[in-house]
Amino acid sequence: MNENAFQIRDLNLWYGPNHCLQNITMDIPATGVTAIIGPSGCGKSSFLKTLNRMIDQIPCARWEGSVLFESRNILEQNIDLVWLRSEVGLVFQQPNPFPRSIYDNVAFGPRIHGERNKRKLNEIVEQSLRDAALWEEVKDNLHHPALSISGGQQQRLCIARALAVKPRILLMDEPCSALDPVATSRIEDLIGSLQEKYPILIVTHNMQQAARISHQTAFFLQGVLIEYGPTAEIFTGPREQKTEDYITGRFG
Repeated sequence: MNENAFQIRDLNLWYGPNHCLQNITMDIPATGVTAIIGPSGCGKSSFLKTLNRMIDQIPCARWEGSVLFESRNILEQNIDLVWLRSEVGLVFQQPNPFPRSIYDNVAFGPRIHGERNKRKLNEIVEQSLRDAALWEEVKDNLHHPALSISGGQQQRLCIARALAVKPRILLMDEPCSALDPVATSRIEDLIGSLQEKYPILIVTHNMQQAARISHQTAFFLQGVLIEYGPTAEIFTGPREQKTEDYITGRFG
């Protein structure tokens, strides 16, 4: 992988007349954890979903600019979305396992991509669940319904499902917002271990979480990238007054 996972230049996004991302230019490193922070409605989730073109599911969405990934502009209309979404994994805010078994949730992506060998599927399922720190908890219940496990386990299962297709980067959209503190701590520990293998881009409303787990942080406000830099600098010595006002709780 190149030095940067994404090179984003002059990204603009509209929902109908609403200009929700405005001239975003930034590079997402190919290592470590990058956090996106900002108040509700500032464009954080829309930005994330643009990076694997989930934004296509919104009929009124249109965009301009370029997002280079693997030397391709993924905003072009002819991009292979199956390829892109296997390379750029996305974990949603709410755990969303399929109404299938634990095993079938993890094997779903590899099967879509043509894997039929049972032994190979077994290996992928086990390794993905191990990488998501879930294997020991579910290894004896792989054929039980995914919806029968706890919310925190479901979120780790969704992470395992994303990992099963061997993505280049993992996107996480507030993955802990629906979880209790114990489950949140497990997800944060998991992110800490996964970032040794994958660059991770996480949207979070929890600034303490961003400070704990990320290496660089971007602050969005009303669709504009206000400031972006090393997390320690953003939280201890921001250059922009709006950033300082937000992280000190003066608004948001």
